[in-house]
Amino acid sequence: MEPSRLLLADDHAVVRAGIANAIADLPGVTVVGEVGDGAALLPAIAALQPDCLLIDVTMPHFEPISDIRAIRLHYPALKILVVSAYDDDVYVQGLLGAGVNGYHLKDQPLSDLRLAVQRVLAGERWICSPLVEKLIRLHEGTPATLTERQRELLACLQEGLDNLAIARRTGLSIKTVENHLTRLYRQLGVQSRLEAVSYIRQHPAILGPSARPAYGREPERQAARLALLIVDDNTRYRTQLRRMVERAYPAARIFEAESTAVALRLAQAHLPQLALVDVVLGDENGIDCARRIHAMLPTARVVLFSAYPDREFHRQGMQAGAVAFLDKKDLDAAALRGLIDDVLA
Repeated sequence: MEPSRLLLADDHAVVRAGIANAIADLPGVTVVGEVGDGAALLPAIAALQPDCLLIDVTMPHFEPISDIRAIRLHYPALKILVVSAYDDDVYVQGLLGAGVNGYHLKDQPLSDLRLAVQRVLAGERWICSPLVEKLIRLHEGTPATLTERQRELLACLQEGLDNLAIARRTGLSIKTVENHLTRLYRQLGVQSRLEAVSYIRQHPAILGPSARPAYGREPERQAARLALLIVDDNTRYRTQLRRMVERAYPAARIFEAESTAVALRLAQAHLPQLALVDVVLGDENGIDCARRIHAMLPTARVVLFSAYPDREFHRQGMQAGAVAFLDKKDLDAAALRGLIDDVLA
């Protein structure tokens, strides 16, 4: 029996390599090709004729819903498994409705991804367990358990803060606050800020034991002696991290790099005490970057972060000298404050 042919589509080479390594020994499965953007995808499908497409639909030059529908129209027998960092229920249901055979979250173990590939190839539909629970709650009309971030936002609404004030308090951008609130309203089954505040009055326990987030206080120390290096190939995300640090530590010296070469040059010139490094740096390996920064500055603290917090990446990162490995969605103002306060202690 011929092995099933699998095509990988993700705009980050490091992620593609991790996935390929995870499924390399799956019986009856062979990876026949990789692409890094939507422009290369259709030609690759036509040339390679895969049985299964494993895809992150947030690639450049790719429109998730319309392009998935087009692929499904031209290749009705192709199995499509989405592997994404996004768990928004509307987004997930839209892709399932467009014809994908499965949806898997990137923060789940790679062992689960192996199972997802096997199930999809067997003709079954795969939705990873956190999404199943979320979709069931949505269908039943009951609100999901709120995250700490969502409780913080509700507490801000209860205080009457507008989006700009919430952004300043939490260290998020206004656009991120708006996106969080949209999802939060959907989870609670409300339509507006006023209805959300009314919901809090009816369900006060939803705020948890502490209704007030620990933001807005002055830093315990001025960070004039702090030099911080941010290494990420995404300019927008680097800017977001920089602004969060500047709000809490206006005297800090912050340096940005989009590649290993620039990071090493800045590290040598400015001797940062803390370096934040994304695992994926375009086609470069951020873990190798972290290793080289650690070798150059043994006393500096190197923290790796990723939208794909796989256990193997975590293991390799610790071996490279990182002191922590964080999920990208957890690297917020509070986490940064904790990291920096630890350095300044």
